[in-house]
Amino acid sequence: MKKILALILALAMVFCLAACGGSSDDGGSSSSGTSSGSSTSEAESSTGSDSEDEGGDSGEATEGGDVDYSDLNVGIFWYSFSDTFLSTVRASLDDLLDEAGITYTDYDGNGSQTTQNESITTALTNGCNLLLVNLVESGSEDAAQSIIEEAAGYGVNVIFYNRTIEADGNEGALLNAYDNVGFLGTDAPEAGHIQGQMIGEYLVANYDSLDLNGDGVISYAMMKGQEGNAEAIYRTQYGVEDANAVLVEAGYPELEYFDSSNTALYQVDANGAWSASAATEFMQTNLSQYSEANGNMIELVICNNDDMAAGVVTALQAAGYNNGEGTTTIPVFGVDATDTAKELIANGYMTGTVSQSNTGYAYGLKFMIDQLASGATPTEAAAALAEDTSDYTFTLAEDIACKVYMAYSSYTGE
Repeated sequence: MKKILALILALAMVFCLAACGGSSDDGGSSSSGTSSGSSTSEAESSTGSDSEDEGGDSGEATEGGDVDYSDLNVGIFWYSFSDTFLSTVRASLDDLLDEAGITYTDYDGNGSQTTQNESITTALTNGCNLLLVNLVESGSEDAAQSIIEEAAGYGVNVIFYNRTIEADGNEGALLNAYDNVGFLGTDAPEAGHIQGQMIGEYLVANYDSLDLNGDGVISYAMMKGQEGNAEAIYRTQYGVEDANAVLVEAGYPELEYFDSSNTALYQVDANGAWSASAATEFMQTNLSQYSEANGNMIELVICNNDDMAAGVVTALQAAGYNNGEGTTTIPVFGVDATDTAKELIANGYMTGTVSQSNTGYAYGLKFMIDQLASGATPTEAAAALAEDTSDYTFTLAEDIACKVYMAYSSYTGE
């Protein structure tokens, strides 16, 4: 009997020790191991420790089940850290990658294709096995092809995003020619169409109050972000053409560019930076010659992005416009729906913008990373994203199986 009691007691002690031993690791494996690039002004971002945190498990995906990230090393190349919209995309994407425990490094091209190329070569040499590239020279097939072929030499896939890699009218020349490449972006003409429609409808609804010169025609200025950039080209074109279509249909005359000597019908940031400072300087110069006092006031300003729109608002406010409190407001339209633009719209200083979601971009890129890490090709990853039923709308480009678009939408704060 004593032997039986002793045996029972021994077994009880074993179970107790086992239970205590199992609970001693709680909380030790909850942090994920990430190598995240910090956002600096240097050409190449600094990188965190390549080793994972104690107990870290980098193989768990945040979307769509388990994905093994243990061998993944992602290089993310931005044309410039200074771009306001893309900085919000970077922050959102970094958060998703950190949460998933994915090793990655952010690189700042600082507006130089040479700098970006050098960073890509360094990353590949150091073992980077997936490239996400926001091409500096938008629409440069030579620059894109060089990156694609260099990556192919290492057996590495490239996902270009946001900035086009092919010349206007030559879509698919590269994307249909290589197996290791994909693209996530927006349909360039769509933003211009949405902006133009929004502008036209606003003008029709408020025409008499906006015609400050009393000549029956709305005088406009156009701020273009960059020469040769497909997004800038189509926003400049359709922002006016589609507004004119709405005006004519409603029985009003087409828009008239404020400066008859400017045959281009736009003012462009010479540095290709789509910057607020360039737009402010242009608008300050414009207002020194074109004013209500002179009977030739600019009555509408169309901008390729929200940074330029904010720059225009700064100049207008300095001249006594767009300050609220009963002052005259010149309608200003942009693209991107940045936080700054949303605040300006909420305060009545800016009229409208076109939204491309920063979180949508981040979600789409993370989705494609998951697909590629699971063994999909860039084409298969693009197809899967187009079929995704998330809060964002993605569609495949016509005749380009590896190219997927994220939809734009209008934003007026309502």
